Amino acid sequence: MNITITEAATNKMNDRLSGHKGYVKLKYETEGCGCVVSGVPTLWVVSELDKVDDIIIETNHIPIVVEKSKVVFLDEELKIDYNDAYNAFQLKSPSQILNGRMSLQIKL
Repeated sequence: MNITITEAATNKMNDRLSGHKGYVKLKYETEGCGCVVSGVPTLWVVSELDKVDDIIIETNHIPIVVEKSKVVFLDEELKIDYNDAYNAFQLKSPSQILNGRMSLQIKL
């Protein structure tokens, strides 16, 4: 898996992470979706890694944690961008937008 983070997204992440120690996790959220296949990717800041399921993906800027068990639902090439008009992060691949209005939730 290859994840690229745009300069705009990196700057916004750094602003929001100011004063927080932790990992940025690309969480495939399934709660309330009814089925694991209907999940929604979002960004979390977590203090610990799940030693069984979390893996760290090195990017061009900030390392991103992903769940091994949920990688199957993500594309091989991903880009995390930031859209000022929506005040939200975006998760894209060459073939689709996986989440056009993604938040960064502090879960410490």
